[in-house]
Amino acid sequence: MRFRPEQHIRRQSDFRAIRERGHRYTCGAFTFWCLRRDADPAQATADLRRAGFIASTAAVGHAVRRNRAKRCLREIFRRHQENLPAGTDILLSARHATLATPFPELESRFLDACRKAVPSPQP
Repeated sequence: MRFRPEQHIRRQSDFRAIRERGHRYTCGAFTFWCLRRDADPAQATADLRRAGFIASTAAVGHAVRRNRAKRCLREIFRRHQENLPAGTDILLSARHATLATPFPELESRFLDACRKAVPSPQP
């Protein structure tokens, strides 16, 4: 599944809302914030899963390392976005260990965070 341009979170107000109202999960190599948007059928993005990515100089390092960390996190989101319910915003913040952790381990931690963020249906 593609990671379309309308799925990118770019506005600072959206980043702030996810951090303030979302649930935070520490995954070791990255931090995962998740926030369900209010379902407004009039919005074109109501059924989209959106993602934002953060990699600071202090946490990850110079530009090449930051960009590589964000590319890894973007690819994980692209591959596994169907594990999140429609209308969900997530924010992935890279840490120093992001580039030292093998990609399959990063995927596993992302999927664990998705399972924690999305409660299983009650019978």
